Amino acid sequence: MRIGVLTSGGDAPGMNATIRTVAKVAIARGHEAIGIHNGYVGLMQGNMAPLVLSEVDGISRLGGTILGSARSAEFRTADGRELAREQLELNEIDGLVVIGGNGSLAGAHALAAVSKTRIVGIPASIDNDIGHTRTAVGVDTAVNTIVEACDRITDTATAHRRAFIVEVMGRDNGFLALRSGLAAEADAVLITERKLDEDTVVRQLGELLKRSFAPGRMKRRVLIIKSEGVPIPTSILVERLRDSLSSDAPGVTIRETVLGHVVRGGSPSQADRVIAQRLAFNAAMALESDADDIMVAWDVVTEGVGMMTDDPRVRWIPLSDVLKETELVLQGTSSVTLDRIRLLERTEPVLAL
Repeated sequence: MRIGVLTSGGDAPGMNATIRTVAKVAIARGHEAIGIHNGYVGLMQGNMAPLVLSEVDGISRLGGTILGSARSAEFRTADGRELAREQLELNEIDGLVVIGGNGSLAGAHALAAVSKTRIVGIPASIDNDIGHTRTAVGVDTAVNTIVEACDRITDTATAHRRAFIVEVMGRDNGFLALRSGLAAEADAVLITERKLDEDTVVRQLGELLKRSFAPGRMKRRVLIIKSEGVPIPTSILVERLRDSLSSDAPGVTIRETVLGHVVRGGSPSQADRVIAQRLAFNAAMALESDADDIMVAWDVVTEGVGMMTDDPRVRWIPLSDVLKETELVLQGTSSVTLDRIRLLERTEPVLAL
């Protein structure tokens, strides 16, 4: 077989480990590995070349993606997908591995509907917003990056008796904020799914700051983690809280830090490398087994969903099912999302002590 591999959408630490494993497994089993550059844009343009071992050796430690990535409005059209199908046939690609997030996997599903090439998706998204998979490539590294940044911020906040609001990525999903907030000993976590209005957030945080910096409390820092999807600009939130601090806690200052794309970069963690390798190995095995229009998922919690593999942590899930569950995750109605909200509600009183 000729097995193509591409990375699409937002980059995630561990994508290179995924590429390397797909290439090495393909070559080891007598297949040819073809790297497609710049995501679906490169696929439509036929921008591809064989991957050789010397090119992929040692890349697991690198962030980003050696194949490049892109988002394409053209690929979302029927004409764009037809161009992609033609290139797959012209280059005799028998199987295609798509590494990316929910938009990339939706593209893989749409392409599978018009192409004879077998297509397997691998979830890679730091937001952890893909249905039917416990985690995705890049999530663990992103959380570790946030925690390390918050630890550094805690050092300077404690030295000066300050409150900090740290904004992290997660437009429609507050997983990064919740997981990193618990690990970094945050005093409060703001996630999109709670759907709190601005006045309520300001009131609750104002009460938290007043309690934390009350005379005799001796607390020297407050850390608040905010998901970027919370519809209150961080600068406005800081400004409104600053007004209450001036009267309730004189001498205490509040600052903001927006981590932004820093969270996407960096060398992938051990966990992300291993998850990437195991998912990629099973993606290659799926193509050998003539599987099509599926995603390889990690540690699926729902019983009876998808097909088990020889790896107890990996399951093959139809992409149609993945996309349906992803929609529920993004709407905040997935059982996984509701569990996260309940977890935050139960732990809030403890966080704020």
